[in-house]
Amino acid sequence: MLKIYNTADKKLEEFKPLGEIVKIYTCGPTVYDFQHIGNYAAYIYWDLLVRTLKADGYKVRRVLNFTDVGHLVSDADEGEDKFEKTSRREGKSVDEIAKFYGDDFMRNFRALQLVEPDVVARATDYIEDDKRAVDTMTAGGFTYETADGVYYDTSKFPGYAEFAKLDLDGLKAGARVGFSDEKRNVSDFAVWKFIQPGEKHAMRWDYLGRPGYPGWHLECSVIIDKELGSPIDIHTGGIDHIPIHHTNEIAQTYAMTGRELSKYWMHCDFITIEGEKISKSLGNVYSLSDLAERGFSPMDFKMWVLAGHYQGTRNFTFDSLEAAKQRRLNWRNRIALCYQREIANNNEAMMKIVDAVNNNLGSPEAFAIIDTSELMMEDWEKVDELFGLNLIADTPDVSEDVKRMIFERQVARDNKDFARSDEIRDELKRRGVTVEDTPSGPIWQYLI
Repeated sequence: MLKIYNTADKKLEEFKPLGEIVKIYTCGPTVYDFQHIGNYAAYIYWDLLVRTLKADGYKVRRVLNFTDVGHLVSDADEGEDKFEKTSRREGKSVDEIAKFYGDDFMRNFRALQLVEPDVVARATDYIEDDKRAVDTMTAGGFTYETADGVYYDTSKFPGYAEFAKLDLDGLKAGARVGFSDEKRNVSDFAVWKFIQPGEKHAMRWDYLGRPGYPGWHLECSVIIDKELGSPIDIHTGGIDHIPIHHTNEIAQTYAMTGRELSKYWMHCDFITIEGEKISKSLGNVYSLSDLAERGFSPMDFKMWVLAGHYQGTRNFTFDSLEAAKQRRLNWRNRIALCYQREIANNNEAMMKIVDAVNNNLGSPEAFAIIDTSELMMEDWEKVDELFGLNLIADTPDVSEDVKRMIFERQVARDNKDFARSDEIRDELKRRGVTVEDTPSGPIWQYLI
């Protein structure tokens, strides 16, 4: 039985679906630049959630959004639109920017063997829905208009501070001198931004007789309502989404529908690089391509991510990535052994592995069980289904030609023709295979 830590209630809870199909929403990327390995770690954890639910027999419908408009440099409705900034830097249109980086994200998503979402929702496809949502909120008395946009009045939603346990009085006391006089409360946020006279903004739509664009937080509430219907079962994201983005989503959905947004909330923690926060200024923003240049595959990185728990702060080092790569190679060579030896059935081990991931996605515990258990090929197939590590596909049985060479090497050894035996051994290594001599005969393994 799956148990998950529900951020909303701050406790571990038994998962009970709302209906026959489990509805999941994942806050996706803002596609104005390449995603770094910290970004992909989150999607790996939520992939494990989807795989665990499916292994438990649930049907899942999952939506992932692409933010391709309206995300300002500051989450506080200030600063420059990230797409405009990248557009100016690269000399491309904002549409070209969104497509290029969105396509790159999906290439890496597939390289990581992540289960495809049922819907990839691009924010710009929901502009008319955004307008109707703002109309609904305004009709309910939840918004007010200022010179630069339409704002959500958080004082109209009594439960606004509850989800993130916000100190609204503290926010008011700490408000900067530059706090807008038109905002009624420091926690109010824009659901629609007006483009000011003389302001260059390529992505614009007419609303209330003025050009503008939706506030960043609006898209998730609108997409969820249209593609899944609220309440959903599980909303996933990073811990940085809790105090602003997810809190604002909850408020918007209440104003739009009168319902709660999600029954369960799951948030993953950050990863650091060599003990430092991931930052361009520190030069530690690594992409999957950067890892590949150092000899690491997407599956090596996925192995590293799942070796830790989604709620824990992870510290990435290349030594730890190398250890993950070797661990995966060890598992692959245990699969190789299944081609050569009959492994006894061990149902108890597989049950423990499944139980571990059902305990709040306990992949580290599951990995420890795999490390110390004898598994047959059927078990490895289940491990692959559960973690998506591509173990079996990357570990085919050796060719008949290689098997013939292994046999010839053994004959040479039996005849004490060690020169010929060494010659065949060296050729096998060039083909990525090594041979270990055991009392019960030679066993081949992959070198990489």
